[in-house]
Amino acid sequence: MKLKYFAWVRERIGMAEETIEPPGSVRTVEELIAWLSGRSEAYAYAFEKPKVIRAAIDHTHVKSDAAIAGAREIAFFPPMTGG
Repeated sequence: MKLKYFAWVRERIGMAEETIEPPGSVRTVEELIAWLSGRSEAYAYAFEKPKVIRAAIDHTHVKSDAAIAGAREIAFFPPMTGG
């Protein structure tokens, strides 16, 4: 699946997107964030406050307990403000 990172999540990880294949035990957005956090210090820093990270699966906003099975693209971004 393709992962896309936006705003300071992208800046902290150091890339805008990547293609990954998480282990079968990773089934939800929350578990994916935890797995990514263990990959390196940059990921750990980007996801240090997982409750503020927003996610979208295939362009649809989802909650952290959303299943990732069959997802083609998952996007991660910090909270946004209007203006």
